[in-house]
Parts: sequence; C-alpha cells; structure tokens
Amino acid sequence: MANSPTPRVLVTPAAEATIDLLRDEHGPLMFHQSGGCCDGSSPMCFAKGEFRIGGNDVWLGQIHGCDFFMSTSQFEYWQHTQLTVDVVKGRGASFSLEIPLGVRFLIRSRLFTEEEEQNMAPVYEGEEYLERTAEA
Repeated sequence: MANSPTPRVLVTPAAEATIDLLRDEHGPLMFHQSGGCCDGSSPMCFAKGEFRIGGNDVWLGQIHGCDFFMSTSQFEYWQHTQLTVDVVKGRGASFSLEIPLGVRFLIRSRLFTEEEEQNMAPVYEGEEYLERTAEA
C-alpha cells in the first residue's frame, strides 16, 4: 500500500478557526502568496475567485477546504519547503480578509526530508489547475 503524498502546505488549528470565521462571512475562500517585500511574502486570504489566477501561479494544495496558490517565482524559492499557514495577533498591511479581525496569516516553514521529497503531492500551474477543476 502506497503512502499518501507529502503535502506541500498545512494549516494550524488556530488558522483553521480564523478560516471558519471568514468563510461564515465571505463564503468559499482561497489563499495566494505572491512573494516580494513586506506583506507580499505573507499568505493572503480572498473570497474564492476574487484573486485572478493565471500562468504565473502554482496550485500547491488545499488547506481547510481552501485552494492555496503561490506565484511561480516565489515557488522557485520555496519548492523544497513545507509551508504551514498560521495566524497571529497583529495587523498586516495587506488586503487579506483577516485584517479587520486584528490578526494576520503567516507562513511557518521547514525543509522537506529526502524521504518526503520522494513522494511529493503534485503542483499545477494556475491555468492548468483552473482547466482541471472546470472539467470536474
């Protein structure tokens, strides 16, 4: 029996609770991490479909029922790292939905082990992911 693929992105229970609050108010959600300076390197939460995904984005998986995307250039740096979305008190300077709650999402990370890298969950380019989900 094969092992489950190593997930590329995880979520803490505290972040799940915040996602639940946001989902109750905004409906289905999605995450995107663009890279860059300041809050650009933080994961941003949007109402699903509010952020346009394209060929410069990569789908890494789902966290608590929400698709998680990252810019391709950012993924080049983070591809050997497992990401965990967490939430902390404080106000970020972004358009992410959690900001009015007085919290902000952030990424905690660790390098994959060699064993984990042998069984990675697949990633999809943004447009490929959108095509795959439109067919489903």
